Amino acid sequence: MSLLRDIQASLISNDAELSTIFLKLRLLAARLGSDILGDWVKHEVSGYPQDVDLPAYRIVPVTYKGTFSGPFNSGVKNAPIPSKIVNKLAGDAWVNHRVREGIAAIDELVSGSKESGSLGLNASDLILKLQGKVYPDYVCNEVTGAIPRSALVQIQTEVRSRVLELTLELEKSIPAAADIKLDPNSVEAVDQKKVSQITNQTIYGNYTAISNSGDGAKIDVKSIQGDSSALSDLLQSSGISNESAEELAKIVAQEQPTSPDEPLGSKAKQWLIENLKKAEDGSWKIGISVATDVIKKAVMGYYGL
Repeated sequence: MSLLRDIQASLISNDAELSTIFLKLRLLAARLGSDILGDWVKHEVSGYPQDVDLPAYRIVPVTYKGTFSGPFNSGVKNAPIPSKIVNKLAGDAWVNHRVREGIAAIDELVSGSKESGSLGLNASDLILKLQGKVYPDYVCNEVTGAIPRSALVQIQTEVRSRVLELTLELEKSIPAAADIKLDPNSVEAVDQKKVSQITNQTIYGNYTAISNSGDGAKIDVKSIQGDSSALSDLLQSSGISNESAEELAKIVAQEQPTSPDEPLGSKAKQWLIENLKKAEDGSWKIGISVATDVIKKAVMGYYGL
């Protein structure tokens, strides 16, 4: 069996762990000569350093509860704290947690949170920030944060989905990739530029500044700020059809973002809901999860967010 098809077989097996699959994928990346794929595998296995941008699927929501005491021995225990308040007072990083741990550590976190249904976070630093801001005249005594277990499971699912999508696209677009075996002498010459393009579209999306050691290319969404034509071109190069890219660029130019953290206006959101099926049925040359990330990041670049 070829290395690529061995990975595919492992992905659909209930017994194969992601850490084992990634060892095979790392070898495939080396045989293909893809530094971009190799770096992604390395980060997923060993964890993402602080100076490396995270894929969107590794940013998960956090919910908070607090204990407050007031006058005349009054108090509130385990009271939900609205995310908008936490975001406003402490910043987005507190409500959207960046999961930088390696995939094996995430597997352990999922297993450990099976009974409770969530993973606790140390939120003691929030106590001072929330004093007098949630309940007037009440003292904040304790704050606890929690990440739902389902969000961690979703990371596992996203990773498996993207690896499978990548191998299927490599098999379709670069037939020689399906013939690669463990023996390095059996490797035929492959188009490394094409491999990098497929990796960008499937794993990262062509919206982020990712250097390509094969041809020195770098994509920067800042260059499209206020330029509808450049926005359309970027969406098309990412695998979205010409007609869809032009349609979305026109909508984006006619409205404003909902907020600094949410670049899509009401019409753009409705357009996205109606058009994502094109990623599913193959009308776009890009998967659903990556298409969503690409569109959001590109629109943020257009608005200069």
